[in-house]
Amino acid sequence: MRGIFLDKSSLDRDDLDFSALNNAVDTWYNYEVTAPHELAERLRDVEVVVTNKVVLDEQAITTANALRLICIAATGTNNVDLDAARRAGIAVCNVERYATPSVAQHTFALILSLTRRLTEYAQAIDRGDWQRSEQFCLLDYPIRELNGLTLGIIGYGELGQAVARTAACFGMHVIIAQRPGGKGPATERVDLATLLGQADIVSLHCPLADNTRNLIGAGELALMKQDALLINTARGGIVDEVALALAIAEGRIGGAGIDVLAEEPPKPDSPLLAIDSPRLLLTPHVAWASRAARQRLLDEVVENIRAFVHGEPRYRIV
Repeated sequence: MRGIFLDKSSLDRDDLDFSALNNAVDTWYNYEVTAPHELAERLRDVEVVVTNKVVLDEQAITTANALRLICIAATGTNNVDLDAARRAGIAVCNVERYATPSVAQHTFALILSLTRRLTEYAQAIDRGDWQRSEQFCLLDYPIRELNGLTLGIIGYGELGQAVARTAACFGMHVIIAQRPGGKGPATERVDLATLLGQADIVSLHCPLADNTRNLIGAGELALMKQDALLINTARGGIVDEVALALAIAEGRIGGAGIDVLAEEPPKPDSPLLAIDSPRLLLTPHVAWASRAARQRLLDEVVENIRAFVHGEPRYRIV
């Protein structure tokens, strides 16, 4: 069997152990990146392909003459035409739960940075404010403690539950939103409007789908408390970025910690990139990306390949 990784550099910076993947099948090739015009040639005579973000559309799948297994090195599957794979009899696997500790910790890194006003205090030291102070400390930026605050979680799967457990350690009160589009009462859940009105911090952990695209727009932001924080480590398209930028600029919410944008990498005119405010903390889609999480992801891909070779379904989507 022959296998390839189409976009190794999206996962690795020469800090992961690829030995198990390289030995998963008889012959293995790792490509740092794969451009669309290179895809057809690289898929020729290949039986196993690993992709993180390279798109495998219907044309790529139907023209791959030997392909038997597509391994997505991620949880999301939007870069693979699953219907085309199903029609072609090609198995598709993804990986789940590999980044749970990393995402939960990054979520609280954003929360703590904003509530402890770390950016503002670091800037104050850079300006020399502390050095000129008549007191031993600076109290210029009020700090909030997490205990007693209400955390509203939208998306209560693996990641949302991990964030809820972490919140409990900080003494926070947790409320959970009903699923988007859900009807009728949900046990221990509240509707979105209620959650937005009650939460001191809103954290997104839902997938991007038709019913969650622009889930948080101008109307939803208007429901939030003026000092509330919005945290997004899920998907960029869940938040209307123009509306969020305006809400932050006008001081209508307390701030936001954003790890994901609708377009990645973002263009220079991306709405949130134009906001110069310590109340907006942007990180470049790295909540998932601890070295340990990336190695777990790679190891799980290897296990998916081994299971397929032995005729055992594992994380099978198709």
